[in-house]
Amino acid sequence: MTEHDTPSITGRAYDAVALTYAESFPDPLGDRPLERALLGAFAELVRAVGGGVVDLGCGPGQVTAHLRGLGLDAFGVDASPVMVGLAREAYPELRFEVGSMEALEIGDGLLGGVLSRWSVIHTPPEELPGVLAEISRVLAPGGQVLFEFPATDGPEQQTQAYDHVVVTAYRWDPDRFAGLLRDQGLVESARLVLEPRPTDKRQFREVQLLASKEWIVPGPGR
Repeated sequence: MTEHDTPSITGRAYDAVALTYAESFPDPLGDRPLERALLGAFAELVRAVGGGVVDLGCGPGQVTAHLRGLGLDAFGVDASPVMVGLAREAYPELRFEVGSMEALEIGDGLLGGVLSRWSVIHTPPEELPGVLAEISRVLAPGGQVLFEFPATDGPEQQTQAYDHVVVTAYRWDPDRFAGLLRDQGLVESARLVLEPRPTDKRQFREVQLLASKEWIVPGPGR
């Protein structure tokens, strides 16, 4: 990884705001009953497949701990060493590692599930197919992946500020995103779209997209 790679830049940005981020989102699922319900369905599907689950972009670790509470052998990966340190301090019984979605240190087909909650938002459009290929690589046949991201007719670049640090983020067209998944043998099975309410701070649609890895990955021309 070079100094200018996206994971390095994103990791350094979140290092700088890790404490502010953790204080701002102490219970990221507390007021999100629909997301908790979808995570419960995700957990049930993963348990049927078997195998561990990685929480990509785990941040301070609260959602990783939630997955463990749902009976999954969950561990977290984040590009920010400071975030990983906070997660390890808060949940010493769980496993957290510094790593990159572009090059996961996980063997082929070892996982029953992958959670990517707001972690692909910092991936430039030209790099997204490689990230999805890496996710597909680590999933066992029948494995489940759950994505959450902001939606647009895009993709559309935006800036995102935490405290004094600004990072680049992207919104995704859900249909285009699902097409990129199919290219990697990941088939959409459910989609939840949340429209912004007048009281929401976020004025954009949120998408939660569940997909499963095909037992036979399509080859060229299929």
